[in-house]
Amino acid sequence: MADKFQSIKGFYDILPDNTALWQKLEDTARRVLAQYGYRNIRLPIVEPTGLFVRGVGEHTDIVEKEMYAWTDALNGDKLALRPEGTAGCVRAVVEHSLTYNGPQRLWYMGPMFRHENVQKGRQRQFHQVGAEAFGYDGPDVDAEQMVMLARLWRELGIADVELQINTIGDAAERAAYRQSLIAYFEAHADLLDEDAKRRLHANPLRILDSKNPRMQDMINAAPKLFDVLGDDSRQHYQGLCRLLDEAGVAYTLNTRLVRGLDYYNRTVFEWVTTKLGAQGTIAGGGRYDSLVETLGGKPTPACGFGMGMERVFLLMQEYGVTAQDGPDVYLVNAGEAAGRVAPRLAEQLRNAGLAVTVHAGGGSFKSQMKKADGSGARFALIIGDNEAADATVVIKPLRDGGEQRTVAQADVLAALKG
Repeated sequence: MADKFQSIKGFYDILPDNTALWQKLEDTARRVLAQYGYRNIRLPIVEPTGLFVRGVGEHTDIVEKEMYAWTDALNGDKLALRPEGTAGCVRAVVEHSLTYNGPQRLWYMGPMFRHENVQKGRQRQFHQVGAEAFGYDGPDVDAEQMVMLARLWRELGIADVELQINTIGDAAERAAYRQSLIAYFEAHADLLDEDAKRRLHANPLRILDSKNPRMQDMINAAPKLFDVLGDDSRQHYQGLCRLLDEAGVAYTLNTRLVRGLDYYNRTVFEWVTTKLGAQGTIAGGGRYDSLVETLGGKPTPACGFGMGMERVFLLMQEYGVTAQDGPDVYLVNAGEAAGRVAPRLAEQLRNAGLAVTVHAGGGSFKSQMKKADGSGARFALIIGDNEAADATVVIKPLRDGGEQRTVAQADVLAALKG
């Protein structure tokens, strides 16, 4: 017997028993994004490696440790599987001059790839919904995206998720803060773990994000970027808070929230849950007003987020959200004449917009009815040779306990709709 192949570690199949709930998540996200005026953009999975080095940041975990990158053996191009969606979306906006005629609201959905430690809610191929708004410089679009996600949680049946926000100021404010933070951490070098020491001069703000329990008291006492913000950054933050208050969306200021990517400025935010263990962030994003220019475009304010679909899917299961993908009708048939009638009747019903599964492979009426019930169909249509000869069909409700009855084949559609 030949060896069986298995999927790669961290790359998982989504099996038919789960796809109905996945489709509910996808369809709900599409509907909510459309309600807020966001239009779909479809981006390549493979991008130039340099896009993420320059866009995401050379000293981020993604670029340093997690990115699937290689040199194309055919032409020497340096390529990478996309680890996140924002950089690719910005690349597309710049390449195709999408903001030439005005601001844009865009969204995308699909797989991302990071070589991470695999655990619940963290995979090496994972899926995101992302939304990006280009050309809006006020806090209104920041608030809009948080309000939009609050609506999405409600429509998905998810509760008890917390919105955490912070402001990390502009580049000049962060540069000044960065020096004070380095000086503070150098004064407490004996408490730094190896990861923090590695980040100290490359990306000291990420030390604030550390979960190492030994470092928490020291980090909590570190200087706060919020305390050194200029007037413009403070006004932007205050405007965001006012808009969230007016929308009735509760939030918490988390001054340690910096996000893991270099391109953010001013607003950063995360939606978090306590129900998924360490992988508690289900969506996060913020403002990145310099990224379009960094990637070759004209200065363009922007704000966006990414939502982890696997984590949201787990939350939907946690809250008992269900979805069905069964057909409307399962067509049971036994006998040679019935086998000829069933496919024709099924096509007529499909022409009318119904989803119809025709039993194949033979078997007794009893075994076929068991398959009909297991299919999730609302009705079983039963045709034997007698029904085929009489041009009739037996309709048996499978879900609501109604009465079984026999109708003419010509009247089946009206009877089902009735």
